[in-house]
Amino acid sequence: MNTEQLKQEIIKYSKEIGIDKIGFTTADVFGELKERLRRQQELKYQSGFEKGTIEERTEPRRLLPEAQSIISIAIAYPSRMKDAPKSTKEERRGIFARASWGIDYHHVLRDRLEKLEAFIKEKVSDANTKVMVDTGELSDRAVAERAGIGFSGKNTSIITPEFGSFVYLGEMITNIPFTPDSPVEDSCGDCTKCMDACPTGALVEGGQLNAQRCIAFLTQTKDFLPDEFRSKIGNRVYGCDTCQIVCPKNKKVDFHIHPEFEPEPEITKPKLKPMLRISNREFKETFGHIAGSWRGKKPLQRNAIIGLGHYKDTTAVEELIAVMNNDPRPVIRGTAAWSLGKIGTDEAYAAIREAMEKENDEQVLFEMNKGLEFQTVTNG
Repeated sequence: MNTEQLKQEIIKYSKEIGIDKIGFTTADVFGELKERLRRQQELKYQSGFEKGTIEERTEPRRLLPEAQSIISIAIAYPSRMKDAPKSTKEERRGIFARASWGIDYHHVLRDRLEKLEAFIKEKVSDANTKVMVDTGELSDRAVAERAGIGFSGKNTSIITPEFGSFVYLGEMITNIPFTPDSPVEDSCGDCTKCMDACPTGALVEGGQLNAQRCIAFLTQTKDFLPDEFRSKIGNRVYGCDTCQIVCPKNKKVDFHIHPEFEPEPEITKPKLKPMLRISNREFKETFGHIAGSWRGKKPLQRNAIIGLGHYKDTTAVEELIAVMNNDPRPVIRGTAAWSLGKIGTDEAYAAIREAMEKENDEQVLFEMNKGLEFQTVTNG
């Protein structure tokens, strides 16, 4: 079988197993990406979640020495939730980003790629492959862009003509020399809506992200959230969709093709107060199957506490006081104190003062003082 015939059979089979878009490119070095990553490193724009060295992330043959081609896949996910529960004054809710709706996409894409891998190896006995989904060394976006899946928008997402940017990406390096597909033409033009709308100015220029300022990254950190971002995070429990929502290419884009990615409303828009007291077991049972759970419950609880402060939810004061007094984790105690100050009831301020008499952790005490500063500002 020649490679062109095999390519067409792979494309046909990919549709049968639930892959929405597939593209092929060479295993050549990603030279432009390499320079961008070096620049990103110099400017300290990296998140710290990146895997591998710059060379491993841009030179496919370091990962598979005999590499000839890379197959890129994309699977669409929904952008709108049916029957989304409403946030009320008694029960405030948070929100998970769309990329964390439904079953963890890493598992779904890996399943599709492994089926594709088995299909190829059945056709070509000496085929050699390496599969990656998001957590691999290669940049999913750079591969997808070169393979013609879509173009890289100013919001740093791959934007496909069919599904907008609401797609998950994965790839397979192989030793089979497939004919590469042509890249899709960039059509952002003069539009800067994503850059203008970014709550923290993380999109410093078209296609360049300062991950250290990106809310999607910040919601996944485990330490105290820097003050300047607390008012920006709002009720986001995990991730941020702002730069995708405002993109004109995503207008009216909403695909419900894969049942695995359908949002569970009570999980994707969770009540915030119950998240403060959720046990490890309950957390695993409730959120363990979604992508947003990968960092554990601590960052999500911290974000939920900030969300209650954002809403100035007086119904949460009693529970936040309990967290501030009893939680063994300084980040959670301190953030609860800050949130109580933000809510600003007399009971909250009195509880902070009382807790300060027993608190020994300097960072927590610092947060308690910040909480009390809200009273000073309020009273002038």
